Amino acid sequence: MTDTILIFDTTLRDGEQSPGCSMNLEEKLKVAAQLETMGVDIIEAGFAIASEGDFEAVTEVAKQADKAIIASLARAADGDIDRAGEAVRHARRPRIHTFIATSPLHMRVKLNKTPEQVLASIERSVSRARNLVEDVEWSAEDATRSDPEFLARCIETAIKAGATTINLPDTVGYATPETYGALFQDMMARVPNADRAIFSTHCHNDLGLGVANTLAAVMAGARQVESTINGIGERAGNAAVEEIAMAIKVRGDIMPFRTNIVSTEITRSSRLVSAVTGFQVQPNKAIVGANAFAHESGIHQDGMLKDSSTYEIMTPESVGVSTSNLVMGKHSGRAAFRSKLEAMGYELGDNAFQDAFVRFKALADAKKAVFDEDIVALVDDEVLRGHDSIQVKDVEIHCGTGPARAILTLEVDGVEKTSATRGNGPVDALFNAIREIVPHEASAMERYEVHAVTGGTDAQAEVSVVLAENGRTTRGTGTHHDTMVASVRAYVNALNKLMVKRGKRAPDAMAG
Repeated sequence: MTDTILIFDTTLRDGEQSPGCSMNLEEKLKVAAQLETMGVDIIEAGFAIASEGDFEAVTEVAKQADKAIIASLARAADGDIDRAGEAVRHARRPRIHTFIATSPLHMRVKLNKTPEQVLASIERSVSRARNLVEDVEWSAEDATRSDPEFLARCIETAIKAGATTINLPDTVGYATPETYGALFQDMMARVPNADRAIFSTHCHNDLGLGVANTLAAVMAGARQVESTINGIGERAGNAAVEEIAMAIKVRGDIMPFRTNIVSTEITRSSRLVSAVTGFQVQPNKAIVGANAFAHESGIHQDGMLKDSSTYEIMTPESVGVSTSNLVMGKHSGRAAFRSKLEAMGYELGDNAFQDAFVRFKALADAKKAVFDEDIVALVDDEVLRGHDSIQVKDVEIHCGTGPARAILTLEVDGVEKTSATRGNGPVDALFNAIREIVPHEASAMERYEVHAVTGGTDAQAEVSVVLAENGRTTRGTGTHHDTMVASVRAYVNALNKLMVKRGKRAPDAMAG
């Protein structure tokens, strides 16, 4: 019988800890729903103690979940454990994920605790969590730099206290495939009660080895892997869900395992997370990058025409990429548009569909040809912003050889406000207007980037803006066939996310 590898997705927790990344409640619910559609087994919905917003998000994801286990992270502290238990109690299958550092460096510098004190904290925290839920996961933060003998004692203690999953994270991306695989083999052989728990991986990508380390641990006996969509996460990110799932699927000859991932949902999941976080996927990214199935070399093209397997080890369709590109135009009707949306993985209610169709027709009138990427940008940019407290209502710009003038109308908490300002160019004028309507530090903007969604002079513009405030950074995106409108949408999107982050407080330590 083929072993099933459980996919633990932490996009909503570790992924959201990426600098500049934050999601509001509506966005988190959309991502969580898509993760379930994709077949994720466990969704780590957040860190319930971090803020009221995080607690609400974990609670609502737990209520919404149909099949997936819903987990909340918690430090080895009574308050954290209780808060996590309260948030996940609404789930059909709740889990508390508690952790503490076990490396000498972390215990001495960060925790200021002796090894014996850490062991006592493990026993207390896991036991407390086990009294609240049946499913408890324990993580040894910085496991790969921990003393093996002490780590084994910690694992044994956690399992005795009731932990059903043991996670050995490579918190700082220090491991190599050989050392990480050996760690799992060593612990599973050394710990006397190891057979009573599932062992899990959690790999960061600081040396570009996240996926390789994960697969090495799977080969060594791990049966749960923790990862994120598009590999987002702190610093260089986490091991990517899509890469792990497809590696196991494609290389079944040497990895006799399976996952529950519906691979045709991978691209849709990638695009959704990219849209809500503002983190663009690099063109050469494995599985979901724009060039993942592109062939420019004449030799490659010749081989592809004869037999696609000459240069493709998986088909575009297997990960949900449409083989057709140009699909819609200004003469397309509602039925064709709805069919296209469904084929691309969108399920919109009547009102949302009508709004999307109106925007599609306006875009089709402005462009000669509408591509799949245009529709993705159009739907994600509009639908996901529907409940933001600041909304873009009207943009007017006058520019030429003199100073640019902008007239901007925003809706702030249901009230329309208009500002007329000048600036050194149209973008500067528009951003001055935003700062006048919603006052904040002008120095807050760290980055402004413009990309074309597709080719051609009539391509939609996709703008990315990074704002900073008191050590917090947020990234906003906006798309429109008018670059100025896209710019305003991106800035406003970042402002809305900054408001979300203002409600968060940073716990002194986070696992992974």
